[in-house]
Amino acid sequence: MSEQEKPHRPIRSFVLRQGRLTVGQQRAFDTLWPHFGLEYDGQPIDFPTLFGNDNPVFLEIGFGNGASLASMAEANPEHNYLGIEVHGPGVGHLLLEIEKQSLRNVRILRHDAIEVLKNAIPSGSLQGLFLFFPDPWHKKRHHKRRILNPAFVNELGRVIRPGGFFHAATDWEDYALQMMEILSAAEAAFENSAGKGCYTPRPDYRPLTKFEQRGHRLGHGVWDLIFIRRQD
Repeated sequence: MSEQEKPHRPIRSFVLRQGRLTVGQQRAFDTLWPHFGLEYDGQPIDFPTLFGNDNPVFLEIGFGNGASLASMAEANPEHNYLGIEVHGPGVGHLLLEIEKQSLRNVRILRHDAIEVLKNAIPSGSLQGLFLFFPDPWHKKRHHKRRILNPAFVNELGRVIRPGGFFHAATDWEDYALQMMEILSAAEAAFENSAGKGCYTPRPDYRPLTKFEQRGHRLGHGVWDLIFIRRQD
């Protein structure tokens, strides 16, 4: 096979760092994943069937240990939440939180978020999408790996229903500036809820993480951006 014929490997926005599961997390996978986990098959998700109701659906990409997702799901039982995360210990931790808090409005996908967004999320099916502290890929030569780019925003415009929103947060200022530039350029589809070029104070529904609290004490900034999907 020539160099021209070789298929291009997709640029990933994440590095697969599996880590070691605790005994509790392994038990959660064994007993809870069959009830709350969703196997990716490349087909559009039927959300009413998945959750058993027609409640609004919110998606969090890269939920880490699931603290924000579990908190939002507990506070809003009338909403449905789908979380995407590839790292096993984080998924295991969220499964344990689902059990601990008796949550019934959370489902989890363990797969590449870009593929899920393109293939499995129906058009106009989301009320909101969260992207909290994505990998900043801070070296300039790695910026191409950042998940938020124009193609990603185009997909956001497709899956988020009019009146819905996209909420991103980062603690890297240059990434915040890039996010603002890319999202502001999509003004035909999205409107900045805080006004042109402005960031949003952290909403109460986004929990203040221990990492973020430590950053505040050290004088580090955090930037939230909330953009509303315009009416078509």
